[in-house]
Formats: sequence, C-alpha cells, structure tokens
Amino acid sequence: MKLNLRVWRQRNADADGTMSTYEVDGISSDMSFLEMLDTLNEELILKGEDPVAFDHDCREGICGACSLVINGDAHGPERTTTCQLHMRSFRDGDTIDIEPWRASAFPVVKDLVVDRSAFDRIIQAGGYVSAPTGSAPEAHATPVPKADADSAFEHAECIGCGACVAACPNGSAMLFTSAKVNHLNVLPQGGPERETRVLDMVGQMDAEGFGGCTLTGECATACPKGIPLPSITAMNKEWLRANRKVSRG
Repeated sequence: MKLNLRVWRQRNADADGTMSTYEVDGISSDMSFLEMLDTLNEELILKGEDPVAFDHDCREGICGACSLVINGDAHGPERTTTCQLHMRSFRDGDTIDIEPWRASAFPVVKDLVVDRSAFDRIIQAGGYVSAPTGSAPEAHATPVPKADADSAFEHAECIGCGACVAACPNGSAMLFTSAKVNHLNVLPQGGPERETRVLDMVGQMDAEGFGGCTLTGECATACPKGIPLPSITAMNKEWLRANRKVSRG
C-alpha cells in the first residue's frame, strides 16, 4: 500500500506544532500501525531527518502506551489499542491524520508523545489497599462474592491509556478514575480506604485540570478494554456516600 500521512510534529512542549505530510510506500496490510510508523521513521532517518516521536512499549495491547488519535478517533477506526490496529483497516491511497491526545491535562512532550503523569498522581492519591506485613493470608480466608469479583476484574482491565480523555469532548477522566475506584471499592480488601479513596482520587482528578463529565458516553465507546459507562455512576454514588459520611464526622 501507498499512504499519505499527515503527522503532528512539535519539537518540544514550548514550541508550536504543525501537521507535516509524508508518503510511505510498500506498506503490508499485515503490519501493525506502529510498524508502519517504524517504516516511516526508517525512511526519515536515512534522509537525515528527525524521526517521529511516539509512545510504545509492550505492543501487545496491555500497557496503554501506544496512544494516538488516528483520523479523529482515539486509537483509530477499530476498538483496540493502536499497537493492535493493523493496516488492513486502511486502503491503498488513503490519507491518514495522526495526532497526539488532545487534553490540557496531557501536555505534548514531543510530536505524538504526551505527558500522562496526571493519571499516575490520581492513582497515587488512593489507588491502593492496606497491606499488613507478615505471612500471606490463606487464599480463601476472605471470601468474595462472585458478582463483586467479576466487577473488580472488569474494572481492573483499565490500562490507563487515556483514550477516554481523548475521546471526551470535555477532556474528562471520569471513566479512568471510576475504573480505579470501583476496582478496589467492591473488594473487602479495599474496605479500610473506601471513603478516603474516592474522595482523594476525585479531588486529585479535579486538581489535574480534567474537564467535567456530562455523560456523553464517548469515553466508553473509545475504551479499548470495554470499561462500562455505568462505572461512572457507581463512582458518583461512592463519592456521595463518602462525602455524607465525612460530613457527619
């Protein structure tokens, strides 16, 4: 395939960015999207030009690093991660726009790389459970109802890629934060920090400058791991419950 690529280029966080146009040829439909970008960078390096900077790590769809807006969609036209998107999703001669996440809380570092450390700080605010020292408890000492276990596993699938933020017209991080809160709050091990967790994590989310949630649902549509939209409602209930409990002293 021969493709026309329009790629966001930005030298650093302080520089102005612009879309630059490149042409790549000989692209196999079996290539992943990141392999196609590797091909482009090989050509740029041979020409003595600066390669396009983009985030990647495992390339197996589980780390969340490969975050790109492709033709206006977070992670591209398929509901998957960018590294698991294959060029068979495009046609010969296509023009493809490639941009970084667009959110004030995710400032551009260079080209397609953004700083997502805001997510780390939200997790640090309350995404943990008490871990007493000593020998490990017996595996069946704390029974967990299957419905709660299923819910915890469902929310634990969040890989923190930020597609929810990129897809949201408000740049909200509610789906990400709710996944992290609900993952732990439904488990008995998460009980000791249940109230402080949701209050602290939501407070940190607001402090990071993410937009407000208006339940448009674009976040859940874009999520490559299928975190459900009702997760946000569940977190809101947790927040109200915790706020009432704290207010009563």
